[in-house]
Amino acid sequence: MIFDSQKFARKYALIYTGILAVLLIVPLVTYIAILLQIDDAKVKLSLETQAKKIMVSMQRYKNSEKIYHFPRYKEYRSALYNESEETVYTDLDFEPEKFSEGYHHQGKYYYYVYPLPNGYYFGAKILLVSTEHTANMIYLFAFSVMIAIVIALFIFSLLLLRNFSAPFEKLNTQLDEFIKDSMHEINTPLSIINLNADLFANKYGENKYLWRIKSASKTLATIYNDMDYLIKQGRVEYSTKVFDMSEFIQNRVDYFQEIANLKNIVLRTEIEKNILYDFSKTKLQRIVDNTISNAIKYSYDDQEVLISLGTQGETIVFSVEDHGVGIENVQKIFSRYYRENEAKGGFGIGLNIVKQITEEENIALDVHSKLGKGTTFMYTFPKK
Repeated sequence: MIFDSQKFARKYALIYTGILAVLLIVPLVTYIAILLQIDDAKVKLSLETQAKKIMVSMQRYKNSEKIYHFPRYKEYRSALYNESEETVYTDLDFEPEKFSEGYHHQGKYYYYVYPLPNGYYFGAKILLVSTEHTANMIYLFAFSVMIAIVIALFIFSLLLLRNFSAPFEKLNTQLDEFIKDSMHEINTPLSIINLNADLFANKYGENKYLWRIKSASKTLATIYNDMDYLIKQGRVEYSTKVFDMSEFIQNRVDYFQEIANLKNIVLRTEIEKNILYDFSKTKLQRIVDNTISNAIKYSYDDQEVLISLGTQGETIVFSVEDHGVGIENVQKIFSRYYRENEAKGGFGIGLNIVKQITEEENIALDVHSKLGKGTTFMYTFPKK
């Protein structure tokens, strides 16, 4: 019955942040792709411009001048190659892989290859101009914007969902307190009914009407214990200790005998003696009580329910087999509030509690059922 508004807000804030971030980041990625294309075009244009400057410089050189000072630039490197792609001149920091005309990219180097016409160019046929360039600033900008979007969305979603969940948390707290008070009020008259039923039986003897009263009170007690366990779930740590599992289950069978008597159902037992196990009695009682009470509830009259406990290797196996209506959908019966047969009553929480306990304690649970034939619940407790 616990409603954690903080956990609720964090969980759904993450979900909403993820959805909205995807919707906002898609156009951002498109924008970044455009920025990268523009940046690429700028580099290409600058390399073409530098190539033309170098060509103009070479064209102005006169053969009468003994020395030609090849133009150098801080951000650019250049090279000249002959028809065989042999180096005529170079101040490059790398070896280019391609000499085809046009714009090329090699690692951090961007370079432009320009074919030279005959004359003026010292016998060279290829001019190559390069520069070192990275788009790190664009990527840093993109990363920063993405992080800012995600953080802003998460904070906004978290604040919104906290305010949204506050009324539900308050309502849940009030409902929780109401259920606790109701459970306390139910426990007192239930104890009085059981006590006076036993006193009446001792004084006047058993009869079918008394059986019905005691059966109804025990059924109500099982529901009460389920509700009590559900309320305390997540708040109470159930301690474990070593106890006689055989004796414990036999006592629970005796407890349900009066309920079985109303339908002339025989509770037959095959319980191996002196099986000791380290476990929580509260959790084991929820497993045993819900399984046996369901077996009685859904069995046909004048049948028997077989309750077994034994060891298989290093594990302990507890099973309950009935001869009744069977289960149509085995997977759904463990869902909270699910009832396969509305006419049988109950709240649909017993088997959900059982499923939770088996998962918490690594207990293997196998259910085999045939419609109109019966059902077997088998629990395999791990070695401890």
